[in-house]
Amino acid sequence: MTEDELLLREAEKIAVAVGRMFPGLCEVVLHDLRDPAHAVRAIEGGLSGRSVGDPATELGLARIQDPDFPDVLQNYPNRLPDGRPAKSTSIGIRNGQGDYVAALCLNLDVSLLTTVAASLAALARTDDQDLPVAETLRARTADDLRAAAEAFATARGHTPRSLPAAAKRELVRELKSGGHLEVKHAVATLTGLLGVSRATVYNHLR
Repeated sequence: MTEDELLLREAEKIAVAVGRMFPGLCEVVLHDLRDPAHAVRAIEGGLSGRSVGDPATELGLARIQDPDFPDVLQNYPNRLPDGRPAKSTSIGIRNGQGDYVAALCLNLDVSLLTTVAASLAALARTDDQDLPVAETLRARTADDLRAAAEAFATARGHTPRSLPAAAKRELVRELKSGGHLEVKHAVATLTGLLGVSRATVYNHLR
């Protein structure tokens, strides 16, 4: 058995195995580039409707004619005969003399994947809209309360304790609207931050 024939025999095993692993989704074709008029040596998947003995494609002919043709063309766009989009990869196989003797080609039907991707994108899409309040699904914590109070005070050039009475009243109400006062011991935490009594906090909430 010649080297070229041995290469084709081994590549045929790969073509059949890979094609049978992805039935109906991926077509795998082994081209014998020594005989371009009857290049298809093996085919699994049958997405293109071709059969053993069919001629080489344009890409196969280009590879035969140009020894500098790339060894691998990866993930290029293609179309199946019925118009479905496909993603293709072509792998050239050289013998010991550096000549192309075969090409292993994979054609993946991406039409189903495109539909699934579009469906997932539609499912994940949200609508831009003005909500009356900002919603946070994560439960508030005492650390969140402190951070919110400090951010409020810093924006006004103060610490929480040094805020004027009117600003402290505004802060308490803002913390309540943001859900921060639902935290366990929130009022006690707030009295310490603001340096006021519990009665004052409750008064601000009225």
